[in-house]
Amino acid sequence: MIAIGSGGIFGKGFLNGSQTQLKFLPEQQTDFIFSVFAEEWGFVGGLVLAVMFISLIFWGLKIALHSRDLLGTIIAFGISALIAWGVLINLGMVLGVLPVVGIPLPFISYGGSAMVSLMTAVGLLMNISVRRFILQS
Repeated sequence: MIAIGSGGIFGKGFLNGSQTQLKFLPEQQTDFIFSVFAEEWGFVGGLVLAVMFISLIFWGLKIALHSRDLLGTIIAFGISALIAWGVLINLGMVLGVLPVVGIPLPFISYGGSAMVSLMTAVGLLMNISVRRFILQS
């Protein structure tokens, strides 16, 4: 919470965060990446990142709503829920309202397996979105 608050409105600048550079944050590349981001980019950067996550989640829900079949709807809703829960748990963990459980911030945290699974999930969302335009004979 200190790192997020020390970022201020516009942040301290890229690689200029005092909490980050002095290694006060544990696991700053994985679990607490949002606190590093908010310290360096400030409230505005954190807000932009949150808006991007919200738009991605709503995009997935829109795909679920307009899917042609029930399976596409369930998969798209599940992927949207997966991303939403990951974001909510990580942000709650960093802000101190939830316990630290080790959930990475989707698409931002360091780690190969989470990134591969999320990229596969977004690929499924794109496939479901495109399939609604294919004519069935």
